[in-house]
Amino acid sequence: MTAEDYLSGQVLLIDKPLNWTSFQVVNKLRWEIRQAFNIKKIKVGHAGTLDPLATGLLVICTGKMTKQIDTFQGQIKEYTGTLVLGSTTPSFDLETEINETFPTEHITEALIHETTKQFIGEIQQFPPVFSALKKDGKRLYEYARTGEAVDIKSRTVSISEFEITKIHELNIDFRVVCSKGTYIRSLANDYGKTLNSGAHLSTLRRTKIGNFNVNDSVSIETFIKNLASE
Repeated sequence: MTAEDYLSGQVLLIDKPLNWTSFQVVNKLRWEIRQAFNIKKIKVGHAGTLDPLATGLLVICTGKMTKQIDTFQGQIKEYTGTLVLGSTTPSFDLETEINETFPTEHITEALIHETTKQFIGEIQQFPPVFSALKKDGKRLYEYARTGEAVDIKSRTVSISEFEITKIHELNIDFRVVCSKGTYIRSLANDYGKTLNSGAHLSTLRRTKIGNFNVNDSVSIETFIKNLASE
C-alpha cells in the first residue's frame, strides 16, 4: 500500500496484545505509518475500546475511513474469556486485588448453565467504577483510584448469546455475543451475584465486531513488518 491508500482510508484489523491500551495501539500505528511514508499528519482511530487486560480484535481506521468508526462501533461484538467463581475485585477483573470471597459449594454444573439464561436479551447493567467512561469531565477510574464515591447510572444492553464452553473447577470459560456498550467485566460480576456467590473476569478476548473476525487480524509486529516491505 501507498501513503495515498492510508490517507484515503484503510480498515486495519489488529490483534491487541495484553497490557496495551487501545489508545497506545492507535498511537503506535499512526507513528509507524507516518515514519514509513514520511507523512506529516494522518487520522487514525479505533472502533471500540478494549481494556488493557483484554486481547483480541481492534478495528483501526485510517484517513477518510475514520468517518466509519461510529458505524463499526455500533455493530454486534463477540467475546470469549474466563471468569473465576467465588471471589470479586473492585475492578471486576485482575486489574485490582481480590477484595471479597464467597461460598461456591452450592454451585453445580447445571446451575452454571441454567443461570446464563437469565442474562439473555435486554438487561440493565452498571458499568464498572474502574472504566474509561466520563462523568463530569473525569473518567470513572480517576474517581475510583482516589476512593471517591460516584453515582453511576445503569444502562440497557443486549446479550444475544451467553454460552459456557468449559468448566474447570472455579474457572468458567464462556462465549458472549452482545451489543455495543456491554461490559463483560460487569457481566461476570452480575453473574457471580446471580449464583449467590461472586465472580471476576480473569481473561477476555474480543473475537468479532460485525463481520470483522480476529482470525483475519495481525499482530502489531506483523503490521509493522509488512509496512516496512511496502
